[in-house]
Amino acid sequence: MGSRKTKEVQFRNVLEVNRLRNLLQDYMIKQGLRSTDQRRLIVDTFFAAESHISIEELLAKVRKVDARVGYATVYRTLRLLTKSGVALERHFGDGLTRYELADSATDHHDHLICIECGAIQEFKEPSIERLQEAIAIQYGYVLCNHKHEMYGICPLCQKQSLPPHEKSIHPA
Repeated sequence: MGSRKTKEVQFRNVLEVNRLRNLLQDYMIKQGLRSTDQRRLIVDTFFAAESHISIEELLAKVRKVDARVGYATVYRTLRLLTKSGVALERHFGDGLTRYELADSATDHHDHLICIECGAIQEFKEPSIERLQEAIAIQYGYVLCNHKHEMYGICPLCQKQSLPPHEKSIHPA
């Protein structure tokens, strides 16, 4: 049964990736942009990324295949991906901009961010979603979008560091 579920998720993900690729292609045609080898490499590498990726991380991965790709090319391609609706820009308070697929197959999710090592854990919690909707209604808002980020110390860093209460963001 688990195998069938995994295959269904993989199939939905393939469909979603194809939808996003088509979205990008349509956007590029409307903007009069052409698809270069370097741009295709950057897009393919971005689609293969397993987590939130920074420009620098994407550049390093791309340069393993083609050392001639420059920072500006990666930057412009990521801007293209965000403007076309294929990628989402994320800021997790560490000064870096990271990007992730705007993938409806993964549904909406929120983030736990480690303030020590920068690890990012995605999670889905229906009760938080219901609470946010209730708060919006209470104040007369129609909720269009939101992002929920929680900062703390991950289990690995807790084992290697001071006790969490000594690094709390809330003063005693």
